[in-house]
Amino acid sequence: MGRLKRTVALVGMMGAGKSSLGRRLAARLEVPFRDADAEIEAAAGCSINDIFDRYGEAAFRDCERKVISRLLHEAPHVLATGGGAFIDEPIRENVKTSALSVWISVPVEVLVARVSRRDTRPLLRNGNPQEILARLLTEREPIYAQADLTVTGEDGPHGASVQRILDALQERGMLE
Repeated sequence: MGRLKRTVALVGMMGAGKSSLGRRLAARLEVPFRDADAEIEAAAGCSINDIFDRYGEAAFRDCERKVISRLLHEAPHVLATGGGAFIDEPIRENVKTSALSVWISVPVEVLVARVSRRDTRPLLRNGNPQEILARLLTEREPIYAQADLTVTGEDGPHGASVQRILDALQERGMLE
């Protein structure tokens, strides 16, 4: 595998598999993996749920902007962003100039099955998760579609998705 020229930023809905796919992709590329949500929690000293509860979504998004900006200025790596990060215009512009963005597109049924396994999604706490996810996906798809590359994620092993991303990186000259 060649050396990665730019950071690969994985974008998409919560539950799309950005973190688990990102870990596998980073291992194949032999580069570090960074999870924006984990980095935000480390910077804040509390969970994302706590940030939302104590300070609100606007404060969380501000923290997210700062953390992602810092991460994008590190050496090339694989970055899993939060579901709403790419929707934020300043983050999206920063990603577009500093990284190759990859939208992990997953059907809403798969998202619902995946996110229902844990209660760590603040945006899903007040209502029917399927309805909320369907609405968010409808709102966000046109923005996610602005990513440099779209990979359809499936419900199962991430090997095929990782290989599609690796092939696309090779085709786009992103590997030395």
